[in-house]
Amino acid sequence: MASALRGAILGHVRVPIRTLDRSRSLTCLQTSIRSMSSHGDDHLTREEVVDRVLDVVKSFPKVDPAKVTPDVHFQTDLGLDSLDNVEIVMALEEEFKLEIPDKEADQIVSCPLAIEYIAAHPMAS
Repeated sequence: MASALRGAILGHVRVPIRTLDRSRSLTCLQTSIRSMSSHGDDHLTREEVVDRVLDVVKSFPKVDPAKVTPDVHFQTDLGLDSLDNVEIVMALEEEFKLEIPDKEADQIVSCPLAIEYIAAHPMAS
């Protein structure tokens, strides 16, 4: 029934078609792609990522900021549980304006892993 309805509607809809100048279209497309790329000058340096990851972990309520280093493990070194780990990953997502899939978020259990993931992520900002 849906295909019959679709055919009936498309039979009555008229869309004007215009030809495009291919060279102009390609230039516009390349410009659009280039301007949307996150690999430009705004990409984060590793040092920026390290500093911001450490700041996020240090600001977590259950963490002693004096214990936080670039090599710290969330559960082993800071005594956090798995729920705390999830909250830290969520705070990192918010800080760097990115979404980390659950499967990958479960693997981020230390500062080195968080730093590596975020530094390699093309959309981190």
